[in-house]
Amino acid sequence: MQNNFDFIIIGGGIVGAATALTLSQRFPRKRITLLEKESDASLHQTGRNSGVIHAGVYYKPGSLKATLCRQGLDETIRFCQQHNIPYQQCGKLIVASDATDLTRMESLQAQCEANNLEPHYLNARVLSQRQPNIRGCGALHIQRSGITDYRAIVKQMLSLCVARGVILQFNSPVSHLHETSTGMQVSMNAETRSLSADFVINCAGIYADTLTRSQGLKPDFALLPFRGEYYRLASRCDHITNTLIYPVPDPDLPFLGVHITPMIGGYLTVGPNAVLALGKEAYQKHQFNFRDLAQMATFGGSWRLFSKHYRQGLAELKDSFSQRGYLRRVQRYCPSIQSRDLLPYRAGIRAQAVSLSGDLLHDFEFVQSPHALHIGNAPSPAATSALPIAKMIVDKIS
Repeated sequence: MQNNFDFIIIGGGIVGAATALTLSQRFPRKRITLLEKESDASLHQTGRNSGVIHAGVYYKPGSLKATLCRQGLDETIRFCQQHNIPYQQCGKLIVASDATDLTRMESLQAQCEANNLEPHYLNARVLSQRQPNIRGCGALHIQRSGITDYRAIVKQMLSLCVARGVILQFNSPVSHLHETSTGMQVSMNAETRSLSADFVINCAGIYADTLTRSQGLKPDFALLPFRGEYYRLASRCDHITNTLIYPVPDPDLPFLGVHITPMIGGYLTVGPNAVLALGKEAYQKHQFNFRDLAQMATFGGSWRLFSKHYRQGLAELKDSFSQRGYLRRVQRYCPSIQSRDLLPYRAGIRAQAVSLSGDLLHDFEFVQSPHALHIGNAPSPAATSALPIAKMIVDKIS
C-alpha cells in the first residue's frame, strides 16, 4: 500500500466520512485516505447519539450553527432518500413544565420564526388533546425535526468513498503529527507505522485536541468528555408518543436535557443527561483513564468550569447514580413512565470544548497550520450538519 497521499483524514465518524466524500468529489484525481483507530467506522459519538435530525431550533438566527443545521437538515434527508436509508420527519414537541420554561419558550419561538421553522404554540389543553401521555403548561411543535440511523449514513458515505478511490485504513490509531516545510508526517500504532501527506484534516472527535497538541500547536481550549446516559423504554411504553419530546433547555448550557426519542426500529429511548466522564471513552460509570484524568486536571479551564457550574455538575452526577432522580426529569413531562420502564441502553460521550476561562464553547473551533486543519470543536448538531460542515472544511483548504 502506498505511504504518500495528497490528503489524510483522521477519524471515521460522520464528519470525517462526509469530508472524505466531499474531497473525493471535489478532487477526483487526488490520493486520499481515511484513518480510523477502531476496527469499524462510527463506533463512538456518531454511533452513540440519539439519531435526531435537528431543525435549528436552539441556534441564534444568522449564526454558523443555525445556517449549517438548516442546510444539514435538507441534505441529510436528501441523502437518505437517494440511498434508501430509513428516516422519519416525526416532528418535535418542546414542553414547558413551569412559568420559567414558558418564559424561555418565548425566546425559542422567536428563534424558530427567525430561522423559518414555522413553530406552532400549543396551550396546555391542546397539548393534552394531541399528546394524552404528555403534561405541560404549554409546548412548541416543530414539524421538520426527525430521526435517522447515522451509522447507516456513514456506512453509505464510506461505500461511496471507496468507489471513488478513497483508501480506508481501520485499526490505525494516530499517535503523532509532524509538520515539515512540504507536508505532514502521520505516525500510527504507537509510531510503528508512518504515512505522509500534503495536507491532513483532523476529524478525530474527542481526541482532536490531543492530536492538535501532538503537532506542537497550542489551542486555547480542551475537549472534555461528557457522558450522556440513555435508557430504553419498556415495550409497554411504545405507544406513549411517535414524536420527539424535549424539555425546555437551560440557555446557559449547550445540553438539551433528557428527552424521549422514537428510534429507527420502532422503540423509544430517554436521555441523555450530561455527566463529566473520567476518561475520553469512559462509557460506564466505573470507568476511568489516568492519562485522560491527568490532562483534564492540568488544564486550568477544567477547574474554572467546575467552579462556575458545580451545582449543575453535582446534580447531574447524583441523578446518574440515582435512577429515581433521572426518572423525575422524565416524569416532569411524562408522568406515566415508571422506574420499571427504564431498561439498560448504550451511553455516549460528547466532546465538549472548554476555554481556558472555563466557558463551555458553543460554536466551531478550528486550528490551522500550512499543512493541516484541525476540527477542534464540531458541536451538536454536527451529525445533522455533517455534509455542509464537510463542504465548509473543503472550502477552507481549497
